[in-house]
Amino acid sequence: MKVLIAGAAGQLGRAMQATAPQGVTIIAPPEAEFDILDDAKVSAVISAAAPQLVVNAAAYTQVDKAEADVATAEAVNGTAAGRLAAAAAAAGARFAHVSTDFVFDGLSPLPYAPDAVPNPIGAYGETKLSGERQVLAAHPNPLILRTAWVYAAEGNNFVRTMLRLMRERDELKVVADQVGTPTHAAGLARAIWTLDAAGVSGIHHWTDAGVASWYDFAVAIRDEALAIGLLERRTPVVPIRTSDYPTPARRPAMSVLDKGSSWAVTGPAAHWRDELKLALAQMKEQA
Repeated sequence: MKVLIAGAAGQLGRAMQATAPQGVTIIAPPEAEFDILDDAKVSAVISAAAPQLVVNAAAYTQVDKAEADVATAEAVNGTAAGRLAAAAAAAGARFAHVSTDFVFDGLSPLPYAPDAVPNPIGAYGETKLSGERQVLAAHPNPLILRTAWVYAAEGNNFVRTMLRLMRERDELKVVADQVGTPTHAAGLARAIWTLDAAGVSGIHHWTDAGVASWYDFAVAIRDEALAIGLLERRTPVVPIRTSDYPTPARRPAMSVLDKGSSWAVTGPAAHWRDELKLALAQMKEQA
C-alpha cells in the first residue's frame, strides 16, 4: 500500500513514517515539491503518486501568532486541507486528516464527544474547524481525527520547551487552570494506521489516556527527566492562573476529548505519563 503524507517533516509526519506497518510504502515529498498552498502541485503530486491513502499531518499550529495572521492560518488549516482532500478523492485515495481540541470552547464539564457542537474561541480553532468542514465537503468518506497537546522527542513542542527553560531558569510559572490530555505523536500515528486499516471514517477523537493541566504536565516533565538524568537540577514549577499569563489567543479551559469511538477500534491508549517517559527516554538516547 502506498501512503502519501502531507507535512511529512513535522513531528506527526515523522511519527507516521517511523510507525508505518509492514507492506506500506511511504511517499514523503519535500515541501518544495509539494506545496500544499499550490493547487497545481497538490493535484500533480497526488495524481502521479497514485496512493491508496493520503494523510494530512500538516498544520499551522502557532496558536498566538494565528490571531494576527488569520489569512495564513486559514490557508494552511482550512483551504489546504480541503485541497488535499479533493485531490485524494480525485485519485480514488482514502484521506485522513488531523484536527484539534481547540474547535471547542472549553466550557463543558464533561469530555467532548465527537458529535459535540464546535465553538472555537480563537483563530487557530476557527481555521482548524474550517479545515474539517472543507474536508467533509471535498471527500466522500474521510477520517477526521481530533487530538490534543501533541509532542514528540523532536520538533517544537511543550516538552522540549519546558526542558530548555528548566535548564535556563531558576523558576518556571505554568498555567494550572487549563485541562486537557498530552498526546505522544508516536501513539497518535499508530492510532491513525489502525483506524485506517479498520476502514473507520467520520469524525473521531484520539489522545493518550488521563488528564492534566499544563502545570501537571510541566511537573511530570521535570520529574521524569530528572529520574533518567536528562535534567541535572529540580527547577521549581509554580502554578498560576490563565489570567496571570495573558496571551493573544484565548485557550479552552477544559478540552478533554471523549475517545470512546476510536478506542473501540484501537484499544485504550496508554496513560500520557507512560508515553511521556518513552519520549524522554528517546530524547536522552538521541542526546
